[in-house]
Amino acid sequence: MSGGLKKARAARGWSQERLIREIERYARQHLTDVASTASLRVYVSEWENGRRPLSDRYAVILRPLLGVTDDELRGAPAAAATPPAVGGYEELIERVDSARSVSKSMVSTFMDQTELFRTQDRQMGAASLVDQMNGHLSALEDALTFAVLPDARKPIALALTGAATLAAWQALDAGAVERAWRHYELGKRAAQEADAPMYAAHAMGEQAYVLCDAGRPELAVELVRNAQATGADRLSPRLRAWLHAAEAEICAKAGKDDDCRWALERAVACLPDGEESRDPDMLSVFLNHGHLSRWRGNALALLGDDDAVGSLYEALDTMDPTFVRAQAGLRCDLAQAHQARGEVDQAREHLQRAKLLANRTGSVRHRRRIDLLTGQM
Repeated sequence: MSGGLKKARAARGWSQERLIREIERYARQHLTDVASTASLRVYVSEWENGRRPLSDRYAVILRPLLGVTDDELRGAPAAAATPPAVGGYEELIERVDSARSVSKSMVSTFMDQTELFRTQDRQMGAASLVDQMNGHLSALEDALTFAVLPDARKPIALALTGAATLAAWQALDAGAVERAWRHYELGKRAAQEADAPMYAAHAMGEQAYVLCDAGRPELAVELVRNAQATGADRLSPRLRAWLHAAEAEICAKAGKDDDCRWALERAVACLPDGEESRDPDMLSVFLNHGHLSRWRGNALALLGDDDAVGSLYEALDTMDPTFVRAQAGLRCDLAQAHQARGEVDQAREHLQRAKLLANRTGSVRHRRRIDLLTGQM
């Protein structure tokens, strides 16, 4: 298991000493007993070098601390999703009957749980939610696997695609790229079953960021444009604006200046007026003109355009303070924009604030960007 723990620790920029302090802090907060500091130093070294197996007792602590699954923590290869085992006809019929009894109120409960996880993620980060999200997805997949008729399957599939897409974005933020990709594929399959092209388009739009982060921005541009075509005239105006804004950012990363500016214009044209930010038809999408100013500033900063700074400060002034992870991203954008203008002191100030926010949410994705920008100064 040596590789998993060491990789997850390094992704957060933590030393072994920092990891030990975090284990002790977690234990104090949750009234859990752990070994002495001296013993933990030995344990961590031996866990990472493969000389000591990681016990379940400490795995329960390390998973939420590092935002990883048990397989990722122990360095085990990710297994493809398989249907739950069924022992025989009696058990099968029991599971089928149980799935038939999943009522509309139960589906609503699943969606409410996803909404709770979304709120917690937005304010505190995803690291502490790994076990809960995995259990939530498993329950939804189980319900869908044994639901038989379309009128029972569709609402469950719709709940699953929303949960899978949220879990995918959380995995991407935690640096678990393969897990993110698998969750997006699950979300797309569930959206197809639910006949929900908006959810499919949104999953594809977010999945494009995985390709972009992996160094394939041209392919990511193709995917986000394909997402727009997939939704076609069934997309809500706010989601259409969101997809154009995502296209603009990814085009900027691909060096497509004209395409980026055109996509920004389309985003502005599609976005409904008013301060409302949440799409009632696509609850995972938050976008108003303040958010779009941030996206515009980010894209222009990537292009090295001086106009980026004004848009970014406009977005900072109007940003909802509960969007903690988004604040970290905005501070990174401001640092990049100031850096492009040769304003190093301002860039460093925003990077410092971004680092504090990224540490607060446990965002590996933002931490990597902070380290990259810091190294460019």
